[in-house]
Amino acid sequence: MSHPYRTLRRFLVFCAAGVLSAGATLTFVPPAAAEPATAVAYPSGASATRYSGLAFDTCTAPPLTTIQAWSASPYRAVGVYIGGVNRTCAQPQLTASWVTSVSALKWRLLPIYKGLQPACGGRPTDAKISNVPATARSQGTAAAADAIAKAKALGMQPGSAFYNDIENYSQTDDTCRIAVLSYASAWTKELHRLGYVSGVYMNLSQGAKQLSDAYTSPAYARPDALWIARYDGVDSLTGWTNIADAKWAVTQRAKQFKGDHNETYGGVTLNIDTDRLNTPVATVAYTYTVTSSTTLNARTGPSTAYPIAKSYAPGAALKVVCQAPGSTVGGTRVWDKLSDGSYVTDHYVSTPSNTNYSAPLPRCTYPYQTTAASGLAQHTGPGTSYPVAGTSPNGSLAWVYCQRPGSKVGTTSVWDRMDNGRYVSDYYVATPSNTTYSKPVPRC
Repeated sequence: MSHPYRTLRRFLVFCAAGVLSAGATLTFVPPAAAEPATAVAYPSGASATRYSGLAFDTCTAPPLTTIQAWSASPYRAVGVYIGGVNRTCAQPQLTASWVTSVSALKWRLLPIYKGLQPACGGRPTDAKISNVPATARSQGTAAAADAIAKAKALGMQPGSAFYNDIENYSQTDDTCRIAVLSYASAWTKELHRLGYVSGVYMNLSQGAKQLSDAYTSPAYARPDALWIARYDGVDSLTGWTNIADAKWAVTQRAKQFKGDHNETYGGVTLNIDTDRLNTPVATVAYTYTVTSSTTLNARTGPSTAYPIAKSYAPGAALKVVCQAPGSTVGGTRVWDKLSDGSYVTDHYVSTPSNTNYSAPLPRCTYPYQTTAASGLAQHTGPGTSYPVAGTSPNGSLAWVYCQRPGSKVGTTSVWDRMDNGRYVSDYYVATPSNTTYSKPVPRC
């Protein structure tokens, strides 16, 4: 995103699905070390959000009127620079109110953080990443903390993904390469520690290849998503030179495929970069009200069987971050998760539908990286005796929807149900625990 005036967890599944021969012994290999797949400590109110489609990014967040005019465009996501020492454009529009209003228009937000740049790249005036790895790691940690603070001020919720914009740098300077990888690794670890999703933006040939080369390295934490710049006019998220399609393979890729140019919609012209996304983005809270005539109970999980956590008077405002299935109330199984982590039945909330899910609210999901070196089998039920319906490549995101008991694998009997309806053993998913359940994921 450089331009003259703009700146951007070995589960060899030979299991009982007919792959093991009679009498064969299955040896479980311990899960990977902390790196490259580090666990995400999602707080109770967190949920991740993803977007698949076209997006644009521009240096200064456009006015709300422009977003309204661009409803005629093919875009439904916009990249916004939330902070960073090397962010060059003023952001008069980028406020919590703007985020709320744009999100209410059903746009998704792609948060960009332009922090320190490589010592062997970027602009001469840029503040730089130290070539001392320990210092670079400290800088990456500080960048993550700053990005979270900036995003919170804008109303972005835990579970949001932030993209660290690292511009072109020398591919022959090993000292610089190690510093950049150390910085990006610390960025990822700190975001994960605090309950957020990690993304990195790099040029395909001048940065992203080095990140890809370190994909399985135990020396560095691997970001959850990769956003590349390659101005070839091709919006494909596969076939990237020097980056195998099996890396960042499941809703983990974005491509900026067209640089600075003008586009006009609704009579309003913007100078933009164009992107194709299938990635995690920002999570925001949407305000609705209680429609019941009596007190509405919020519970610790999406069912009336869970304890009451809090009660809301009729007409009270609710901050909803996502929706999940639960026990049936008044004809609907939909429950709304609030920003404090409690749930209310959607039947008594002023969402567009009180029988089904309501856009733009996302489903409540919690992405974690898988850690099986040769791929993790996706089963149709919570056990190795269920048929295999697919495979999750190493490092891909398991968008976990809920957890339940099943056959024991390694040290755990916990299985993760993903949002595609399939199950994977939690032993090979980088959740906070590989022996028991991980909060805040609900039970199935």
